[in-house]
Amino acid sequence: MASVGEARTAIVHGADAVGLVSAMPSGPGPIAEDLIAAIVQSLPPMVGSFLLTSLQDPVAIVAQQRRCRANTLQIVDSLPLDAYAVLHEALPGVAIVQVIHVRDESAIRDAQVVAPFVDAILLDSGNPSLAVKELGGTGRVHDWNVSRRLRESVDVPVILAGGLTSANVRAAIAAVRPFAVDVCSGVRSNGALDERKLTAFLGAVAEPDCEG
Repeated sequence: MASVGEARTAIVHGADAVGLVSAMPSGPGPIAEDLIAAIVQSLPPMVGSFLLTSLQDPVAIVAQQRRCRANTLQIVDSLPLDAYAVLHEALPGVAIVQVIHVRDESAIRDAQVVAPFVDAILLDSGNPSLAVKELGGTGRVHDWNVSRRLRESVDVPVILAGGLTSANVRAAIAAVRPFAVDVCSGVRSNGALDERKLTAFLGAVAEPDCEG
């Protein structure tokens, strides 16, 4: 989300949570932390607020969450395993979602290692190994067969992202059976939230054969 107005539009159309992108090394959508805090403050209490952070120091992540006040941290880069205990202890009640970038089958093992330390896993199509890291917002689809196997191998909810649109989200849900789906570029036009695309996307998600 890029504004309070965009967040309200998403919620009116049925979104259960909104993503708020803080500073990133690349990709679309970062907004200032004071705007993130304003959007969070404007949300109804039952709507999830996901703070996307590329920070890798748990102390810095805690400080960022306390400035922004989101109820969920979406960690888009890798962390040392002992960092999760710091986050949970300092931020009780704040959910921790770890992003796994599905480039090949190694993502399955990465998810299995981190799953015991987080509340959910989100599968995306970035590439953290590049000189300028890609940590989301690529608009690329990854291998859903790997994502399905990954989802079956962990005991936490799995959220599916990565190049989803109204045209492919039904197939993605059928292939992976995720807990939820996450979309960015698939509902935006020229950098702005596109109400027509959003309506089409959420309508596709709501189709009966997409449930479960």
